[in-house]
Amino acid sequence: MIAGAGLIGLFLSVKMVTKFCGILPLTRHFKFDPREGMYTTLMMSTGLTFGSISALFGLTNHIIDQAQYTVLLTAVIGSAVVPTLIAQIWFRPRFEPLEEDA
Repeated sequence: MIAGAGLIGLFLSVKMVTKFCGILPLTRHFKFDPREGMYTTLMMSTGLTFGSISALFGLTNHIIDQAQYTVLLTAVIGSAVVPTLIAQIWFRPRFEPLEEDA
């Protein structure tokens, strides 16, 4: 994993940038509050299921080897954890309780 740290960082960055390019403009189009738009973008920028299944398919069909699988799976898991942590720490929406009707 240490030997592939550069690749992990590269794959993680590419995945997050491409998801941002696809999701963030939609939040602007649908007039999300900027904070909530960023939160939504970060939470939707994960691809854990498809990424892990794709990597496992490559490994089981001998398309990639164990080292490549480790790098890919680490990047996929990172792409789920990193945006979620960023969203929860810096962009969590502020909720205000609804007023009850009298």
